[in-house]
Amino acid sequence: MENKSFISKLQQELPIGEAEIFSWEELTEKWGQYINDLIEHDFQKLISLLYRVDVPENKLRQMLRDNPGENAGKIIASLMIERLLQKIRSREAHRSKPAGFSGDPGMEEW
Repeated sequence: MENKSFISKLQQELPIGEAEIFSWEELTEKWGQYINDLIEHDFQKLISLLYRVDVPENKLRQMLRDNPGENAGKIIASLMIERLLQKIRSREAHRSKPAGFSGDPGMEEW
């Protein structure tokens, strides 16, 4: 799948604004700004968002620890993008399998 299609799917997963985004840099920047705003004004909403996206807590803590002078919002945004891409790819891989096929060629379809 091309980048623009992935970016569009990511925006559907986490709609933050009205503007269409065309690059990974724009997406990371916009999500990073949004996350920084949540850090400052609504930390509980950020925690809920991280839980919903299923960002691994240990990976998040490690990334923040390893990059102390970096923009926390961008680090978190990158991890969220990475996790959402994994979910999108997984859904597409499962969607492309024929219906009713269990992987066992000897099994009957119901």
